[in-house]
Amino acid sequence: MPTSSVSSQDVRHIASAMSAVLPALHRALDRRLAQDFPYPKLPEGQLALLRLVGGRDGITVREAADVLLMKPNNVSALVTQLAGQGLLERRQDPADKRVAHLHLTPEARHRLTVVGDLIDGYVIEALYALTDGDLDALGSALGALQGLARHIHPAAD
Repeated sequence: MPTSSVSSQDVRHIASAMSAVLPALHRALDRRLAQDFPYPKLPEGQLALLRLVGGRDGITVREAADVLLMKPNNVSALVTQLAGQGLLERRQDPADKRVAHLHLTPEARHRLTVVGDLIDGYVIEALYALTDGDLDALGSALGALQGLARHIHPAAD
């Protein structure tokens, strides 16, 4: 454990506050998105899988399960649901017919772009309401938050 001049009580306070504010931020974004997104809302698991495949085109079901901390059969069920909605393609590996590689459809790419643009817009709007000091603090914290995510779960990128 790295040494720090921060007391264990301060670390506990930071952990508690972050554990409360990050889900609240996520819920606030989710609620705004539900108002403005012109398509039916996908369940969180389906959306997480689409985002993952969007960032890692050709990922396998097993690899996706590892990253999402899910069982492969549960990811396979999500793949079947999303393929049925025309949002995900499952392509057989030429070398091993038991392995499927996942790819977004053009419609899924479009929807993810719409989601990303809306969420970015909400955050940008909120950031403009902050002080320069708050913006500097958030900018400085981004690297630390990414490091924290990697310490909590190494595949969280």
